Amino acid sequence: MNKNRQEILRQATHIHRENLRRSLEHRLEVARAKGDDKLVRQLEAEASYLHIR
Repeated sequence: MNKNRQEILRQATHIHRENLRRSLEHRLEVARAKGDDKLVRQLEAEASYLHIR
């Protein structure tokens, strides 16, 4: 695999993980605002599993 392709894949991976993190943060904010403690715990577990937080 050439270096340009490797760099493109690295950037795509980084962007994907950042999108996951932002989506998860938003979902956590909404769950907290609604007072949904069960969902907050589930989302925190998801973040931990994905090594996002």
